[in-house]
Amino acid sequence: MPNPQEFYQENLNVYQAKHAEIKKKLGVSSTLRLLVFLAIIAVFYFLWSYTQVMIAVAVVLAIVFGFLVKRHTNLQYKRDFLQQLLSLNETEIQVLHRDFYDLPTGEKFKDDTHFYSMDVDLFGRGSFFQYLNRTSLESGAKKLSELLKANDIAHIDDKQEAIRELSAKAKWRQEFKATAALAKSEMSAEEITEWLKSYDYFVPRIMKVVPLVFSVLSIAVVVLAYLGLVPELVVVLWLFLGLGITGAYIKKTVALADKTEKAASTFQQYYKLILMLEEEHFETNLLKEELTKIKNSDQEKASLTIKKFSRILDSLNQRNNMLVGIFINGFFLNDLRQAYNFERWIEAHAADVEAWFDVIHFFDAYISLGNFCFNHPGYAFAKVKQNGAILDAKNLAHPLLDPAKAVTNDFAIAEENFFIITGANMAGKSTFLRTVSLSIVMSNMGLPIFGQDVKYNPIKLITSMRTSDSLTDDESYFFSELKRLQTIVKAIDADRYFIILDEILKGTNSEDKAKGSKKFVEKLVASNSTGIIATHDLSLCEISKELEPVSNYYFDAQIKGGELFFDYTFKPGICQNMNASFLLEKMGIV
Repeated sequence: MPNPQEFYQENLNVYQAKHAEIKKKLGVSSTLRLLVFLAIIAVFYFLWSYTQVMIAVAVVLAIVFGFLVKRHTNLQYKRDFLQQLLSLNETEIQVLHRDFYDLPTGEKFKDDTHFYSMDVDLFGRGSFFQYLNRTSLESGAKKLSELLKANDIAHIDDKQEAIRELSAKAKWRQEFKATAALAKSEMSAEEITEWLKSYDYFVPRIMKVVPLVFSVLSIAVVVLAYLGLVPELVVVLWLFLGLGITGAYIKKTVALADKTEKAASTFQQYYKLILMLEEEHFETNLLKEELTKIKNSDQEKASLTIKKFSRILDSLNQRNNMLVGIFINGFFLNDLRQAYNFERWIEAHAADVEAWFDVIHFFDAYISLGNFCFNHPGYAFAKVKQNGAILDAKNLAHPLLDPAKAVTNDFAIAEENFFIITGANMAGKSTFLRTVSLSIVMSNMGLPIFGQDVKYNPIKLITSMRTSDSLTDDESYFFSELKRLQTIVKAIDADRYFIILDEILKGTNSEDKAKGSKKFVEKLVASNSTGIIATHDLSLCEISKELEPVSNYYFDAQIKGGELFFDYTFKPGICQNMNASFLLEKMGIV
């Protein structure tokens, strides 16, 4: 596996050179287009009296101009594609240096009612989502958020293998992301699929034949006029006849063209993405299973089907060019022909589109997971076992901590055991709780975690660490906390959960808190649950003498030379050194 930093830097060097070359070609292309355009004007000016010669030369030059326009468009796409690749590699280098705070935060995916996402900092500024996410599509980001919140412990081995495989396809991943990033549409994928499902058909079935017949007759009329066999006025009248036929459906075709214009870019890029998926060889079960979804009922490749549709959308959008729109509608009834083709396509494939889009969004999300794995070659995949310790890891730490500064800890907890963790303020309790929580979330997703020699017995996660009051719901802090604890009790009645609690019953007085906390721990232990409870209440540690599954651990703080010293080390026992009074005095508060 290549070194990530070196890989990205080499890519930058290559893509910068290619980008500069493409810019030069675009400059030459612009000049050539201008010269041919001026030549067309000159032909009309100097050969106006020689109608047949003028038309013949103008047609040839128009074909050349069209070729140059298409070539220029392709060069622009290559330039934009290379720009995306440059941006991707620049971003990865920044993230490797812990600079990721300008990336999308995923704020909109926050859910106060979720079992753990708020407590574990999955979304928001400085969140794991912000660090992990490399999706190019909005729906891909949504899919990634769903994976983070899924709490799904099934098929972890398959997830790991899929992530490993995508991690090894670094170049392909970047090209997929760059291609997806160029899909700019005013309609979301969800809006497009809903529109296709509820589409109101308006083109008569006879339009399968009428445009073809009319087009043949149009060519005949133009040729006859060119040969002088019919008056030129006939051509004009025939043009107006064609415009009259298409004009009968003008409102509906305009509305359709407005929709297709908004969706065209999405289908153009999604065609390329589907093609990339079809052409890439995958070995792992999960990825191969997803690819089975990109075939239609006729067993035609989905990429080919989407490409045909994309061409239909492009043809409909040609009507926005007034000159082209007039002639292709007047002589070929293009609006009706393409609208008919559009309706037949969605009649046949509208039901497939959602599945195709879902596959793209799945890979867009999973590429972020593969990218994370590639960027962290020192992380370890959990060895999944159905018995033994729930989580057993050496040198465990939080993935958002700088590896050069992070203090790692060995951690192992058996099933149906509870740890009570005490410690001074700022000693590392909350960070450790989030480390264990996120390690479980990541392991369930199939991601490698910041640790070594990881063994894992899959289990769902539920937490209560950041309860807050609600002014909108007229809820006190204490009542909100009780509701959260009630949710936990209901959850463990229905399934196996790893429970992580931070200072339960914070909203009541010390004596009441001690009694209530003790009863709640007794209930959790009686339910054969597993978990961790962090507390400042040392009296709660006494419960370990009564309940065998409960053990005490702590994080220490020491005062040396008038300064606080933290070692952030996870130790067995009960904390004896608290620091609130020292901090109050140190900061001049008391």
